[in-house]
Amino acid sequence: MTATNTVDTTGVVAVPGAGQPAPDFTLANQYGEPVRLADFRGRNVVLVFYPFAFSGICTGELCEIRDNLSVFEHADAEVLAVSVDSKYALRAYAGQEGYDFSLLADFWPHGAVAERYGVFDAESGMAIRGTFIIDAEGIVRHVVVNPRGQARDLDEYRRALAGLAQG
Repeated sequence: MTATNTVDTTGVVAVPGAGQPAPDFTLANQYGEPVRLADFRGRNVVLVFYPFAFSGICTGELCEIRDNLSVFEHADAEVLAVSVDSKYALRAYAGQEGYDFSLLADFWPHGAVAERYGVFDAESGMAIRGTFIIDAEGIVRHVVVNPRGQARDLDEYRRALAGLAQG
């Protein structure tokens, strides 16, 4: 199931909204293994786009996820973190920070998956802070897109995941 995102008059891809199918993709993780979103059907997915490995706010956000991974596990949610970095940089980053979840390389074509989700900033060549909580059927249930420099709130993840459990 693949969503067809709308494109506005400026050529910008719209962010998939709640209730829409999540665009499928396959990206390499930090070990070079292919990870396909559709392979997680039957589980919830927290898809976290972030600008760059080793950057301050991104590291803070991903360390908060790492330190609270039980929140996601309790909701039967797989965390997939996506940046435009290479798989080699992501492997070093995951090793340095002790991340036990997949870091996915949207390296080439550069930012193609972030673009499909409407969170690629072509001017700076990076993904912006977009989070998509996707249910077990592959439907987007919650979307957060924060401007550059503004970290996401872990409590918002908790509330959205709790909503999935009740739904």
